[in-house]
Amino acid sequence: MTLPRVRALVVKELLAVLRDKKSRIMLVMPPLLQLTIFAFAATLEVKNVDLAVLDNDGGKAAAELTQRFTGAPYFKNVFSLQGMGEVAPALQNERAMAVLVIDQHFSRDVAAGRPARVQLLLDGRRSNTSQIVQGYAARIVEQYSRDLSDRYGLAEPPATLVARNWFNPNLEYLWFTVPNLIGMLSMVVGLIVTSLSVARERELGTFDQLLVTPLSPLEILAGKTIPAMVLGLAEGFLIVTVAITLFGIPFHGSLAVLAVSLFLFMLSVVGFGLFISSLCNTQQQAILGTFTFMIPASLLSGFATPVETMPQFLQVISLANPMRHFLVAVRGILLKAMPLSTVLETVWPLAVIAVATLALAGWFFRKGLE
Repeated sequence: MTLPRVRALVVKELLAVLRDKKSRIMLVMPPLLQLTIFAFAATLEVKNVDLAVLDNDGGKAAAELTQRFTGAPYFKNVFSLQGMGEVAPALQNERAMAVLVIDQHFSRDVAAGRPARVQLLLDGRRSNTSQIVQGYAARIVEQYSRDLSDRYGLAEPPATLVARNWFNPNLEYLWFTVPNLIGMLSMVVGLIVTSLSVARERELGTFDQLLVTPLSPLEILAGKTIPAMVLGLAEGFLIVTVAITLFGIPFHGSLAVLAVSLFLFMLSVVGFGLFISSLCNTQQQAILGTFTFMIPASLLSGFATPVETMPQFLQVISLANPMRHFLVAVRGILLKAMPLSTVLETVWPLAVIAVATLALAGWFFRKGLE
């Protein structure tokens, strides 16, 4: 393999992608637009909850508890119900995500120092949201109970749980979403650029011209790999820059460690892209193949749901997914300054995936030349 030949093919591939103004715009604008949309739309945070309150007590303590829910930032609209007959319709018609039912002896029990009962009815059709709202309500009631204990001189509970969140003290959901998007959007760019490369040659009829050149199959493969790596790395660092400057994501780690992780990640992604490209004859087939791979890869990466909660066979399959390994590394580098030794323990499977996919792509590529 001679470097001048590979360099000429790399320049040719880069010009094929970058010489068109629309292609340059498509490489930059859609990922940034997707970063913005996903960062704010693809969130599991629960805000602006509608809460209905059925106050069967009407006393001072019940009114104070209701005011605490009204003043909480999680609840947008807190409205009153007049009787139990309105509870079911409020939940069924989704007027409220939850209904707070205050017992008729609530204020009397509070004044007497007895346990006072409050019931929270939740819409179980949205199970994840219900659990989060339940946690919000539990914190409000717990703090209210502590304030009552201080006010009336009641005994404190024998044990107190104090929770502290490491690496994300305020539980900012963007700190979780945006690092994940760095991996997802970089993967999209790397896959599309690579998977379209050979398919574009075949569709335009220039693939046969490439075969009669002095380039060997290995040189052609290298010439297709390097441009996608360059564009993917540039796109990845652009997204990282936007994440830090515009979204305020902290960067506690090392830029060099991030570069090593991103390089191994893009190498494995390019391997998958070349493998897809080697199986396709048209650009349409390549795009369909890319999205066929992207959707399962995103779902099995831990982006939306933890990998540990998946069935065992899916956890095994996800080991071949580059995003699973890279997302752990990029979150660790940005949020908790993960050192190189720990990062390498996380991302070494990316090197194995890259070798395997590039070898398969090369084998299919050489087979197509025969």
